[in-house]
Amino acid sequence: MLRTVLITGGSRGIGAACVRTFAAAGWQVAFIYRQSDTLADTLSQQTGATALCADLQNDASVRRAAAEAAWQLGKVDALICNAGIAEQKLFQDITDADWQRMLDINLMGAVRVIRACLPNMLHHKQGSIVTVSSIWGQMGASCESHYAASKAAMIGLTRSLAQELGPSGIRVNCVAPGVIDTDMNAVHSVETMQELMDETPLRRIGTAQEVADSILYLCTEQASFITGQVLGVTGGF
Repeated sequence: MLRTVLITGGSRGIGAACVRTFAAAGWQVAFIYRQSDTLADTLSQQTGATALCADLQNDASVRRAAAEAAWQLGKVDALICNAGIAEQKLFQDITDADWQRMLDINLMGAVRVIRACLPNMLHHKQGSIVTVSSIWGQMGASCESHYAASKAAMIGLTRSLAQELGPSGIRVNCVAPGVIDTDMNAVHSVETMQELMDETPLRRIGTAQEVADSILYLCTEQASFITGQVLGVTGGF
């Protein structure tokens, strides 16, 4: 039974909701954060989770955090690749540096942490990896082409790893949230958020908790025959 989990981007938003949700379900939890020390410390105290500061753009930093997580937890049964950034720019204004940063954090950050945790999962011949993409990775997004591209890449990574790792007993799935009430969407105006809400069949914005609940499900025995899938938590958007 899977009972230990490492969550990236765990100090806020969907990541913090995952930390609370897994801890409440009785899992041993470790989470990686980059710079929100106060938020991470508070979350750790509230949940008993282990907070690990690491830079997902630095392979050595990621490997140290993964090793510490495995030592603290005994082993890493489940890995949630949630950390990511967003940015709104017209395509012609997106620089090479913007593209590089977006892909290096959103895609390569996940690649680095999976690569660091995978030997442990392969040794035990079990595990669950859940990546966090976005509805924009499926549909595309005006003025966010580099973000949408990075999230589309997460889906390709998920489906490829599901095929490669399935024979080793490791499941790999993806959650693609729609419009969720997090800091990432706080940049939008009230009018924009209302428009997005109106375009959502359920006529409301989703919560980080609802995404976290879906991620937890994919790591449980109830999802033991599910791999290579993209679960939209979108309200029907």
